[in-house]
Formats: sequence, structure tokens, C-alpha cells
Amino acid sequence: MPGHVFLYVQHKIKGSGHDTCVTTERREKERKQKTRREKLGRHGVLLLLVRRDVDPAGCPHHTAVCVSFKNYWLCSAISTFCSSFILLHLFHVFHRYSCWTYGTFKRLGVPGPSPIPFFGTMLKYRKGFFNFDEECYKKYGKMWGIFDGRQPVLCITDPAMIKTILIKECYSFFTNRRNFRLNGPLYDAVNIAEDDQWRRIRSILSPSFTSGRLKEMLDIMKQHSAVLISSMKKKADKDEPLELKEFFGPYSMDVVTSTAFSVDIDSLNNPSDPFVTNIKKMLKFDFFNPIFLAVVIFPFLIPVLEKLDFAFFPTSVTDFFYAALQKIKIERETSKQKTRVDFLQLMIDSQQNNDSKQDKGLTDHEILSQAMIFLFAGYETTSSSLTFLSYNLATNPRVMKKLQEEVDATFPNKAPIQYQELMQMEYLDCVINESLRLFPIASRLERVAKASVEINGFVIPKGMVVIVPTWPMHRDPEIWPEPEKFKPERFSKENKETIDPYIYMPFGAGPRNCIGMRFALVLVKLAIVEILQRYSFSVCKETEIPIELGVQGLLQPKRPIKLKLVPRS
Repeated sequence: MPGHVFLYVQHKIKGSGHDTCVTTERREKERKQKTRREKLGRHGVLLLLVRRDVDPAGCPHHTAVCVSFKNYWLCSAISTFCSSFILLHLFHVFHRYSCWTYGTFKRLGVPGPSPIPFFGTMLKYRKGFFNFDEECYKKYGKMWGIFDGRQPVLCITDPAMIKTILIKECYSFFTNRRNFRLNGPLYDAVNIAEDDQWRRIRSILSPSFTSGRLKEMLDIMKQHSAVLISSMKKKADKDEPLELKEFFGPYSMDVVTSTAFSVDIDSLNNPSDPFVTNIKKMLKFDFFNPIFLAVVIFPFLIPVLEKLDFAFFPTSVTDFFYAALQKIKIERETSKQKTRVDFLQLMIDSQQNNDSKQDKGLTDHEILSQAMIFLFAGYETTSSSLTFLSYNLATNPRVMKKLQEEVDATFPNKAPIQYQELMQMEYLDCVINESLRLFPIASRLERVAKASVEINGFVIPKGMVVIVPTWPMHRDPEIWPEPEKFKPERFSKENKETIDPYIYMPFGAGPRNCIGMRFALVLVKLAIVEILQRYSFSVCKETEIPIELGVQGLLQPKRPIKLKLVPRS
């Protein structure tokens, strides 16, 4: 009958000495029990319980009591209920994990957009993190909270708080940036290193960027700016549009490798040079890269991914650059010829002049990492800044004409560029500053609180990621009237004194600002002056107005910027 429980006994003889206990009758009995068991098994679930027993003949054996639920549907319902309960419990745990940090800013009384499980507010980055920052700035004011996955991120635009975070408490509470760890061999680069290691590396590198060093580098830079002009002339003579990044990128690369390592690549005339092709691969960063998302959403995976040698940067690219730079370093150390004091030589000297009373010099690996990050940063920041600056001049011919007048007055009849005169060009400074306001190199500044700290009455908890979003601050209409317009006069001598240095921060601020800032500015100034001595930038049918910016990661145009060069009469 349905719902009844049936029992049967299965005997197994233990030991060959008991074979005599097995009778024909018993075998028949066991056969029937087996048949019954198979029959019942077709109607439900069998449960076996085993015990040791002795049969009437005195033979020891195991008794298996088999219980079969003949009502299959009852059994199925119980099984489904149990499975559903377990799944619901797992889902509950999973959901709690995905959003248990999302009450952080409510407890702190900080407004912000609503997060969704696992992703937090990251999906908003699909329209560009700078657009998201600007939207939040307009809606929430001086402070708001967002979530990168489960990580709370405090966004601050109050100048007084920014000064405290980036300068006053830099060494005590806000020394480090956020570190996702999967940096591959770049783990000890100056922009990633932390605390004492960062201080030591920064102090060794800083002498490379003094005014005296930059002045020495100018003649080397001019050799490559001449090649840049020659390459651009070929396009201008044919009245063809120029894809600016294809010229400014190699120019930046050539200057960096030449001034930093005394190596001439001539990538302007060799666009397929491995240095150029590999660096382009390196810079294809995307916020929605699967590895990056996995690390942000499931940070507990970081140690596992590190063990498996996963990294944000392509291994083939980092391997190429480390091998190339290692070769250059070895040749430098073994060569008896005297080389000029460049970026690489200063780092090598720090090893050889290692004094126990001073900070120790860089290790071999640290030297290679600094050289590599200098290549990447030098290529990207200067080439992008030059590209945006050229676009701003082409779309604002009045500004370009005024700048050309200053160029002609400073260097009449296309006179060679001199360092001192170049640094004293006031309107050139205004033009570059305004271009960097619209397109800041550092559109977000990050720090992590090493301990809980109170700033202006607000307590920032330990471990909180703090972001200073410079993009919306640079475009605030209350600070910059008509913020979308290109108006270099904002940075004139009269107006510059009124600009808060903790609102305008294209290279960051404080001890951890961009170490190569002055180098990048000399590179940009030299190129733009030499171009404007001979040509004017002009928009053409291929020029996209206004620029649509990419949303993947770095501040770059979505499509290449194309302009024409018109020879000056």
C-alpha cells in the first residue's frame, strides 16, 4: 500500500568456515528477498541500515534492513524542499556578502547613489567615470560616497579637506594609493610602492627632474622635436590630415628613451618598432576587464590570482620591456665609455653610492620598474596633453594667433629654442594650464586612510578609499565661468593668484603628485612652440567637434583626433 514501509533482511556470510550454515532453503529465501528488494527499489528510495547478528543456525552474519518509501511523490517533495532550503540559504549568504558594506555611508551620514549587489555603483562607469563624477558632484555637493564593488569610496571636493589629505596628513595617514596587487613585476614602481619604500624611491628619483637637469636635457629633446616637425611636414605638404597621437606618441617615446636611458629608437620613422607596439598594448586598460572586475567584486581572490601570476598588464609586454631595459642597464654597467648622467645613471649611482647612514639605493628590480613606469607615464601623459592642446588651439584660432605672436616675439625668425626663454613664456603657460583644466592628466586622485582620522569634524574610517575627483572641480561653473569654453586668460598673472591650488590640480598635489610633471611640461612646450613657429593647426572634415571621450579607463578621446597643419606665410 502507498505510504507503507517494507523491511527485508540481507545475509552476508562472514568467514569461509561457515559455509555449512548455508542451506538450500536459506539460499532460496535470500533470492526472494533480493527479488523483493529490486521490486521495491523501483517504487521509491532505499535506505540501508547494517547490524551484526546471528542466525538460528548459529552462523554470524550482517543484517541489512532496507526501508523503501513506496510513495515516490512524497519522497520527491521532501527532496525538493531540502534542496530549495539549501539553495535559498546559500543565496541569502551570497546576497549578504555582496552588499553588507553598503550601509557604510548611511552610518556616516554621507549621501550618494544607490549601489547594487556585487557591482556597487561601478556600472555607472559605463558612461565614463569622469561623467559619473560630474553627475555626483552636481547632485551631492562637496562629499559623497560610491562603491567600487563592495569597497566604499569617499569622494571629497572640499579644498580644506583636500589640503589636509594630500599634504598635511600625507605622511601620517594618507601616504598610499589603493593597490589591487595584481601589478605583475611593477609592484615596486614609484606610483605603486607604499610607505618607506615609496619615500626611499621618490627621494632617489627627484634629482632627475630639477631645473638644472631639465636644462641639460633640452638639447636632446630638440633633436627629437626636429624629427617630429619633419614627419609632420610630409603630411602638411600633401594637405593630408594628421592623426595627432600617431605623431605625439612616438615623439614622447623617443624623448623619454633618449633622455632617460641614452637610447635612440627613432619610433617616429619606425612606427612598428616593438617599443611602440608594446606600449600601446600596455595602455589598453578597461574598468570592465574580467580580471579587474573579479578583484574588485571578490577581493579574497587576490592572493590566489597572485599565486597564478595573473596581472592587469599583459605578461608579454612587461617581459619585453624588462628584458630590453635589463640589456640597456647591463651594457651601461659593463661599458668603459663615459655616459651622460641620465635617469638610468642616477638610479645606478644610488646602488654604487649606497651609504649605511643614508637611505639604501635601489635594487636591480626597482631600477627596472622605475624605468618602465617612466616610459609608460612619459608616453601617455605628454602625448595625450599635446593632442588635447592641439585640438584646443585648432578650435580656438584667436587663442592660437595670440600664442603665435608670443612665440615670434620670444624666438624671432624661427630662432632656436632656449630653456630660460621657453620657461618665461607667460601666455604659453596660460594656454597649457587651460588645456589641462579641461583635460587633466590626473582626473582622479586616490589615497587610502591608514588609520581613522578626523578632518574638519568628519571622521574618515581606517581603510577608507578617498578620491579627489579633479574633473568636475575643473568644470564647476561657480569657480570657472563658462567652464566648457577654452579661455587661457583664466590663468593670467592677475587671475592666477585667485585660483585655489586645491581646486586646480592637473598633476595632483602634495608629496605624492606626478614626479615627472616638470619634465612633461618642457616636452609639451618645446613641441608646441616649434610647431607654431612654422604651422597653424586647422580643423578639417575629419575633425570631430566636440570630442567624445572614451570610457574604458584613461582620459582619452574615443576616436583619434585629426587636424590639418597649415604652413605660416
